[in-house]
Amino acid sequence: MTSLVALPLLSLNCKKTDESPSAESTPGKQTASRGTIGLSVLTLTNPFFKDIADNMTSEAARHGYEVLVNSGEFDAARQRDQVKDFIVRQVSAIVLTPCDSKAVGTVIKEANTAGIPVFTADIACLDPDARVVCHIATDNYQGGCQAARALHEALGGRGRVAVIDHPEVESVLLRTKGFDDELRKLKSDIVTLGRWPGKGSKDESFKTTQEILQAHPDLNGIFAINDPSALGAYAALEIAGKTDRVTLIGFDGQPEGKKAIREGKILADPIQFPDRIGRETVRTIMKYFEGESVPPEILIPTQLYTKADAQNDPLFQP
Repeated sequence: MTSLVALPLLSLNCKKTDESPSAESTPGKQTASRGTIGLSVLTLTNPFFKDIADNMTSEAARHGYEVLVNSGEFDAARQRDQVKDFIVRQVSAIVLTPCDSKAVGTVIKEANTAGIPVFTADIACLDPDARVVCHIATDNYQGGCQAARALHEALGGRGRVAVIDHPEVESVLLRTKGFDDELRKLKSDIVTLGRWPGKGSKDESFKTTQEILQAHPDLNGIFAINDPSALGAYAALEIAGKTDRVTLIGFDGQPEGKKAIREGKILADPIQFPDRIGRETVRTIMKYFEGESVPPEILIPTQLYTKADAQNDPLFQP
């Protein structure tokens, strides 16, 4: 089993900072860039990955580095080309949130050959031959367990549920595994009818939920693997007139997801801390550059976010 470091929870608030490399330097002084970190995220249409990119950029600036941000937009081939460009540019390090956890291994091995250290954030690489210095991510398995316990409690330990899935990425595989394992541990009478692809997007999950409802009109609950999936599912439930009959659990804790929890549309989310993932990734890279030993994996715990949390969240205070 891969060794890991679990980090304690910090504040939910993410302080916005200037993204320019010189923003953190002493006023009036210009600091020469020490190098460039290439970052390719799964998508920038999801605020979660934008938070990672923004916090990596601001943290790197404190250390004198620039971050070149690219987005694969769910396209493994596009992400591969972005990494090849990083290699040509001879960046100091590469950070990836893979579009495809298996396919990304090929281009990581190209970076290995070029002598450029590779790190993954949020989503891991599943190619055992590709060398990744460190993976910094949410404890997605723990979050899946939290989702199962919340749904088990809401349904009184019995019912028929569906999972809106996106199995192409490693983080989601961990979430659904945690969900399934925890239901078995609880000896729950909840029956998981199956997993349906939602591609992690609102539009696809909307259509998928419509299909689920047609096939299973007696559905009692849905576990959606991220907030866009949960919001798409809710839209389908609303059209079908089943928002009061189907309990919905999401994952992430994005502002739109938290708002939906506050309004009672989603029951709860195991929430992530993308700001911490971004900052911790850069700090780990700096330690590596300085010759320090870094663990192969650093996991940041999730926290279950409910309507009670939303009512006291500074996000919604005037």
